Amino acid sequence: MAEHRIYSVSVASVYPHYVAKAEKKGRTKAEVDEIIRWLTGHSQQTLDDQLAKNTCFRDFFAQAPRMNPSRTLITGLICGVRVEEIQETTMREIRYLDKLIDELARGKAMEKILRK
Repeated sequence: MAEHRIYSVSVASVYPHYVAKAEKKGRTKAEVDEIIRWLTGHSQQTLDDQLAKNTCFRDFFAQAPRMNPSRTLITGLICGVRVEEIQETTMREIRYLDKLIDELARGKAMEKILRK
């Protein structure tokens, strides 16, 4: 089966949409960055480097310093699919990120978004 097209899309090309979605609801770019760092283990510098290099989603998650073990606590629907039921690892990681950005845009407290 062919690999999904989103895997080869650069994170940098989607990132402005994450930020715009958050800012439209009164949240900040810093909060978007915090979510991405929490999920992947990137520092702000390594996150910025990945964005500058136009790293694709496949490589972004494959090369993440330390995926947060608490990410498995992320549940619910994203694009009509339960994230906890997605079998393909890379797609599940992408959908975890989508879900976290959605929670941010809906006004959920950062403490709850980061599963603290």
